[in-house]
Amino acid sequence: MNVIRHTDKDFAARRRELTAPSSLFDATIERRAQEIIDAVREHQDKALVAFAQRFDGVKLTPRQFAVTPAELRAAASHATPALRQAIAKAQRNLLAFSKQSLRRGWLTRNAQGGQVGEKYDPFQRVGIYIPGGTAPLVSTALMTIVLATAAGCPEIVVCTPCGKTGKVNEALLHAADIAGATEIYRLGGAQAIAALAYGTPTIKRAQKIFGPGNAYVVAAKRLLFGQVAVDLLPGPSEVLILADRTANPVFIAADLLAQAEHGSGHERAWLATPEAGLIPRVEAEIERQLAGLQRREFIRKALDDNGWMVQTDSMESAIALANELAPEHCEIMTRQPDAVARKLHTAGAICLGHFTPNVLGDYVAGPSHVLPTGGAGVSFAGLTVDQFQRRTSIIQYDAKSLAKSLAVVRKFAEVEGLDAHGRSAAIRLEEA
Repeated sequence: MNVIRHTDKDFAARRRELTAPSSLFDATIERRAQEIIDAVREHQDKALVAFAQRFDGVKLTPRQFAVTPAELRAAASHATPALRQAIAKAQRNLLAFSKQSLRRGWLTRNAQGGQVGEKYDPFQRVGIYIPGGTAPLVSTALMTIVLATAAGCPEIVVCTPCGKTGKVNEALLHAADIAGATEIYRLGGAQAIAALAYGTPTIKRAQKIFGPGNAYVVAAKRLLFGQVAVDLLPGPSEVLILADRTANPVFIAADLLAQAEHGSGHERAWLATPEAGLIPRVEAEIERQLAGLQRREFIRKALDDNGWMVQTDSMESAIALANELAPEHCEIMTRQPDAVARKLHTAGAICLGHFTPNVLGDYVAGPSHVLPTGGAGVSFAGLTVDQFQRRTSIIQYDAKSLAKSLAVVRKFAEVEGLDAHGRSAAIRLEEA
């Protein structure tokens, strides 16, 4: 990992390097994603066939895009009792958390007696992207689809990449099926996002697209915003750990390694601490633990490219850095984690204390692990069930409340030069 200290002569310059935009806003990736989107819009299923062969090395026909009921039955039959239990426990926590976040309709009367309020309906058809690649994210199937189910979305369409044989990871398939997916397609990448946005002869378009992905998937979601609704910009994973002298370097190293193992190469991991002596101890622990990990080559690359240990002059400076980076996950390993958390305003999720590794949020705690990355947390929050609901405002007046409002309507209509506006209200009282 890269190490910088506030006492370094070039600290300011290296800090700027540290806070540079992530791959989320890479111009080359954006251009290539646009090319993929344009091809899908123009050539539809033919483009999806070509991209599946080009990127996933698999020959598919449009009839083979959809995962079949037989495949789902096979996936269910191969699911171990331990997997079934893990899915059930995570699903239970996700549902309980989501039910607390559901928006509910309401009605009241305004000052003139008109009835006003809101109603919330589930989106009728949502698209959900679940990453595959070197690490098929079974948990992400639950962290997205369960929320759509809790919101009552009747059509939940999943896209996830397949391998060269055309098969999708069976554990992922089973989790998606149990969670409530109504359609599953073996398609990945920016091309899958474009298919969900525009629709093709085989895949009906979605109203809104959800889910994390690699830099190309996130770029496609940004580029298609407006053509279709999107949730947020959850790209390659990130963690920032704020630590003081009470932190255990074994725990810190383990959490940095866990975040770096996804395999895209764009993962980002940071440690910010005012404790100079903590950094070499964490470095030593990383090397010790890394030797026994299966994906150590992926991890080492991510940490070499995007891993930073920063010694700040104070905890306040470390907190300021965290707010600037807007990390996907922020772990607080300090004596008073609650006090630190109150000063954080941009993190996607905050994990408090020495015994709350981010992996709990990844798998079982209850909140969705789909969170903004690449600095998007400054403006975006993480995925919640209400994002699967569509809000509509409600207005109902009677003659009495309309009469009380007429003077206001007429004045605005006069000022704006829109006499038909004023007339549309007045005429009702004249005809009554």
